[in-house]
Amino acid sequence: MMARRTILIGRPDGAISLRLNFAGLRLALILALACLLLGVMALKLGALSFSNAEVFAALKGEGSSRAMIVINQWRLPRVFMALVIGAALGMSGAIFQSLVRNPLGSPDVIGFGTGAHTGALITIIVLNGGYLQIATGAIIGGLLTALLVYLLAWRQGIHGFRLIITGIAVSAMLAAFNTWLSITGSLEAAMSVALWAAGSLNGMSWAKGLPAAAFCLCCMLLALLLGRRMQLLEMGDDSASALGIPAERTRLQLMALGVALIAAATAATGPIAFIALVAPQIVKRISNTATLYLSALMGALLLLLADITAQHLFFPQQFPVGVITVSIGGVYLIWLLLCEAKRI
Repeated sequence: MMARRTILIGRPDGAISLRLNFAGLRLALILALACLLLGVMALKLGALSFSNAEVFAALKGEGSSRAMIVINQWRLPRVFMALVIGAALGMSGAIFQSLVRNPLGSPDVIGFGTGAHTGALITIIVLNGGYLQIATGAIIGGLLTALLVYLLAWRQGIHGFRLIITGIAVSAMLAAFNTWLSITGSLEAAMSVALWAAGSLNGMSWAKGLPAAAFCLCCMLLALLLGRRMQLLEMGDDSASALGIPAERTRLQLMALGVALIAAATAATGPIAFIALVAPQIVKRISNTATLYLSALMGALLLLLADITAQHLFFPQQFPVGVITVSIGGVYLIWLLLCEAKRI
């Protein structure tokens, strides 16, 4: 038995698989270390700057009262939520790009994020809901939009390009509806919507962030459990079914988790665009495979970096992190469209 295992590992395809696994683990360690270093930097920088020793002392509960309040109560929740929300966005993008087998298959592009935005706007403007109601409305809006796009794109199965085109059309209609809602609501509601719609981590607290973080972490864990099935689906429905994978049920489960992730992230911070689009593609260009955990780590790194940039690039003026991601992501989207056009 042991000899057989040795022979299998020695085969070229086994060696390639091992190399890919080691490369993925190495990249994961690099990304995790980068997130840790950026997190420490984010805790240090600001109107009140602290040394590394003061930061670690505050995290252990041994610092001065001022340092503990600023670091543990103000800055740490923001850093933590940037990592969690970024990971959720990156994983959501990896799920949809894998399912539709197209780099443009991001929830930003195919309308699921816009649907979550619509659900939150209805809750804010029409129902005058609080934070939990807004979060629930965003999740329901995202799921209903995903269901609508899926049904409209269904023609004896789901084709990636048709799903993207349908999603873009639905997203455009929802965006118009969102604009109409914003301009017909009261002035107070319109101001609240404008602040929320910019996509920001400003004012993030433990009380506000922990419910969304717990929900995102649960969804990410469930998605990781389906990661192997997702990779088999990339081989085609027939191949996956031959290996005992229920293709359509697995696709629906993954879509539901991807929508839940983008909706929860939207509810917590407002719409933050392009992290879901960019993170899996960067990972794929580095390691030739966009696994879920690597895309999550890359999304966490990108969002934390964007938030640090938004806070300190034009200090003391702070920008919503959504402004930074849209500015950078828009350039990337143009480049990606040009690359796709050359391949056609």
